[in-house]
Amino acid sequence: MYDLIIIGGGPAGTAAGVYAARKRLKTLFLTESFGGQSNVSADIQNWIGTVSISGDDLGKAFRKHLEAYAGDVVTLVEKKVESLLKNESGKGYTVKTGDGEIYESEAVLVATGSVRRKLQVPGAEEFENKGITYCASCDGPLFGGRDVVVIGGGNAAFETAAQLLEYAKSVTLVHHSAEFRADAITVAKVLAHPNMKAIKNAETTEVRGEKFVNALMYKDKTTGEEKEIKTEGVFVEIGLIPSTSFVEGVLELTPYKQIVVDPRTQRTSAEGVWAAGDCTDVRYHQNNIAAGDGVKALEDIYLYLRADAGKTPIISEEKEQQAVF
Repeated sequence: MYDLIIIGGGPAGTAAGVYAARKRLKTLFLTESFGGQSNVSADIQNWIGTVSISGDDLGKAFRKHLEAYAGDVVTLVEKKVESLLKNESGKGYTVKTGDGEIYESEAVLVATGSVRRKLQVPGAEEFENKGITYCASCDGPLFGGRDVVVIGGGNAAFETAAQLLEYAKSVTLVHHSAEFRADAITVAKVLAHPNMKAIKNAETTEVRGEKFVNALMYKDKTTGEEKEIKTEGVFVEIGLIPSTSFVEGVLELTPYKQIVVDPRTQRTSAEGVWAAGDCTDVRYHQNNIAAGDGVKALEDIYLYLRADAGKTPIISEEKEQQAVF
C-alpha cells in the first residue's frame, strides 16, 4: 500500500508530487499527461518566475521537475483513473485505472483539473490557437490594441472582458440568451467601459479567417438575421467541465460537479481524501493558485499521515498557525 496516490499532472498535482518526494512519502503519481489546461496555450506569460513559456513546454517542465526528485519515492504511471473507492476495511482507498489495474493507498489527492467547454461551430477547431483561445490570463496580452470578442454571459465571461479591456482596442461580448448570468454589479461595471459592447440573443454560428481569425458570425435570435463581427481574437468562456466523474458518490460535489473542499486544508468530505486545483470549488482558477493549493494539500496530508503512524509532527498545526503571524 502506498502512503499517497496523487491523481493529475497539472500544476496542483505536480507541485504536490515534488513536495511528496522531498518529504519521502511513498507516492504513486497517476496522470494521463502533464500540464493541464495550459497545454493548449501558445504563450503563457503569468507563470511566476518564467516570463514566457508555451503550454507544451510548461508540461515538459512539470514532468522534468517531478522526475528530478522522484527517485525511489514517487512512482510515475501514465494512466487514466476510472474509479476511487473506500476500502472495505475502512482504511485507505482503492484506485482503479482504465486498464483494470488496482492500486491502494492510505491517502489520496485528486488534482484532475477540468476541461474547457469547447465552442462547437464551423471554424472553431480550425482556428484554435490561431485567434480562438480559452484562457485570457494566458493569451490576453497577445491581443493588445486589437478588437476582440468574448463568447459567454456568466461571471467568467465578464471577468475575461474586464481583463481584456486593459489592453485590447475594443471588446464585444456575445451571449446566446436575453439575460446575462453574471452578477448584476459586475455586468454594470464592465458594460460602463467606453470600449465595451455586449450583444444579447446572439447565437454564434461560425468563426472565419485565413491564417488567423478575422471574423465571427452570429445569428440574431430575435430577427433571424445573420450578422458579422470583425475581430482578431475570440475568447471562449462558456463553462468548465470538472474531471470528477470517477469520484461521484464518494466525495461531495457541487451542482457543477466540482469537489467541495475546506480552503484551509484542501480536505474533502471523505476522510483521507484531499483535492486541489480546478477540479475543486475554489473561486479562482489559475495555474499559480492551483500549484499553491496542491502544496497546501500535501502539507496537510503529511501531518495526517505522520499522526496516523503515531509519529509526532515536526510542527504541530497550532504552532504552524502561530508561525503565520
